[in-house]
Amino acid sequence: MNTCYLLIASLVFFAPALHAETFVYKQKAGDKYRILSTVQEDVYVNRRFSHRAEIVNRIAVNTISVTSGRAYHRAVFQTGERTLDVQAAATQQGGYQWQKEYVSEFERDTRGYLTIDKQYFMPVVRNIPVFPDRELEAGNTWAIDGHEMHDFRDSFGIAEPYRIPFTAHYTYLGEKEWKDTKYPAFSVSYRIFLEPEATSARLYPIRIMGASDQTVYWNKDMGHEIAYNEYFRIIFELSDGRTIEFRGTAEAEIVEARKMDKEGIAAQINREIAEMGIQDAQVTVVDNGISIRLENIQFQPDSAELLASEKEKLDKIGAILMRYQDRDILVAGHTAYSGSEASMMRLSEERASTVADYFIKGGIRTPDRVVVQGYGGTSPIADNSSEAGRIRNRRVEITLLEN
Repeated sequence: MNTCYLLIASLVFFAPALHAETFVYKQKAGDKYRILSTVQEDVYVNRRFSHRAEIVNRIAVNTISVTSGRAYHRAVFQTGERTLDVQAAATQQGGYQWQKEYVSEFERDTRGYLTIDKQYFMPVVRNIPVFPDRELEAGNTWAIDGHEMHDFRDSFGIAEPYRIPFTAHYTYLGEKEWKDTKYPAFSVSYRIFLEPEATSARLYPIRIMGASDQTVYWNKDMGHEIAYNEYFRIIFELSDGRTIEFRGTAEAEIVEARKMDKEGIAAQINREIAEMGIQDAQVTVVDNGISIRLENIQFQPDSAELLASEKEKLDKIGAILMRYQDRDILVAGHTAYSGSEASMMRLSEERASTVADYFIKGGIRTPDRVVVQGYGGTSPIADNSSEAGRIRNRRVEITLLEN
């Protein structure tokens, strides 16, 4: 259900009160933060277990401006996913395969209501949390209408964001513990039931049912939400007679984004690469951070098996990455233009995964801090008509992400 997007909120101000508090969103231009969410879900087809998936959502939020309490945000939503072997889930490593990236712009008022153009698919969950215009004591309850917006383009060929309404029920719980620290907390629960109209499409949902039960935590000192956890379940009854169910848990935490000195860090990494004697490596400043491009990285022919000679190079790059442990990394694979588009894409993804897994097994990053993406032969940096150009195009790019 990807309800990690309920955390797209700005700063929360706690007005002083003797036994009650008023919660009001307080936002200022220039605020930046990111939300890191991990979702573990089991997928059932016709009530039979199909597979287990683990999803990482990274949301980078920038508060552009604030007018009369209404904050205008621009956000980038990135999703990575991996299918888990249930038997080996406890020890399984490996990076998350990049799935999709969305860009969204929206406003949020002081109570928490969103204003967003209908073209945007994200955030999925909207108008959560929204606070009443009154003081709250532990045990107080309230209800606010909200809705989910889903991307059903790939699943059902539905072009526009698909709206599913609900009524969220809140309870102020007082202080609850999160990671050994107590924070003001709220429970948020809602149920959905929708019977869409029939369409001319080959496949479409005839009934959608679901539930979400969340606990959201606030940090008084920081002045905004710190984390949430959730149990969710959503069931699709489809026009072809199948039933698809997603059932699982989610956990998310908000992280303040420190400004990245891109030029300074890039210059430092360039010096280290030169001192270490790393060949065929280029460092560039890019929109989302700093990219280390490894050209002519060697694998077995038409394979994702890394040559032993390349491991020393990756060990040196890993030592550099360890100096910037507060930054997540994106590992992107590229191939020369040879073969079918599908085979090039698959090979680029597999090679990027090999490099990502090498860093994970080496303790450079945990799996939730690494995203993998394959580009196939779609982004050449040299002429594919020459062997020298093809060597350059067979590359892996490792990006230290700013937010």
